[in-house]
Amino acid sequence: MAEFGTEKRVVISPDAPSLAAAVARRFLDRLIKRSEAGKVTHIALTGGAIGTEVLKAAGADPRRTQVDWTRVHFWWGDERFVPRSDPDRNERGARHALLERIDVPSENVHAMASPDDGISLDDAALSYADELARFADDGQEWPRFYICFLGVGADGHIASLFPDRGEIQVTDRAVLPVHEAPKPPADRLTLTRPVLNSARCVWMVLSGEDKAAALGLALAGASYDSVPAAGAKGVKRTVLFVDEDAAKQVPADLIDRDF
Repeated sequence: MAEFGTEKRVVISPDAPSLAAAVARRFLDRLIKRSEAGKVTHIALTGGAIGTEVLKAAGADPRRTQVDWTRVHFWWGDERFVPRSDPDRNERGARHALLERIDVPSENVHAMASPDDGISLDDAALSYADELARFADDGQEWPRFYICFLGVGADGHIASLFPDRGEIQVTDRAVLPVHEAPKPPADRLTLTRPVLNSARCVWMVLSGEDKAAALGLALAGASYDSVPAAGAKGVKRTVLFVDEDAAKQVPADLIDRDF
């Protein structure tokens, strides 16, 4: 059997609510242990319905008070370049679901710029790359993420890295502007694949039958050019948390019942 980090494992929950609750429990488990050990933890968040539900479940869990949030830094894998008040904005969903319910210092929440800041999309990408570089670790130009959360689109996209577009191939930049994205809103910011894949653990969270085909292709070793989710891989662990509807095309030998 391949080592974790080269093999993707799949953990299945019955439905979307139980999926969100299960991932939130594991998330808090990891943060509590790291807090007790006095470790600083960098987390890359995702948006989307199920990603936000995971944060909401964590925000409702009483064990959130056992985490030393002064040692946790939150980042985003991608962001819609819309005003901060826009419901499409990933930051807005994360704040309502979790960040406003915990004692995390404001300087530990590293939100991407918005048009409200009077900055262009291209300059916003450069600005976020500079912010990542402030916390650079292990000879790279960004922090070492402990967990990178990723949603997966029905087309197989992760963050704002869409199929058959140039952004998925970029390896010499940490953050990219995405113009004319195939999914609205058209203007976005995204971390690049090397940054996402530098995380110790990549946790992809998928819910719904419309994700089954993309999940099947990602597990079958499709080209990451055409199915970006196929190219997502953590340094130590790569886990796909899915509900039964999304798992319809998952091979039985990849299902991890003991994770």
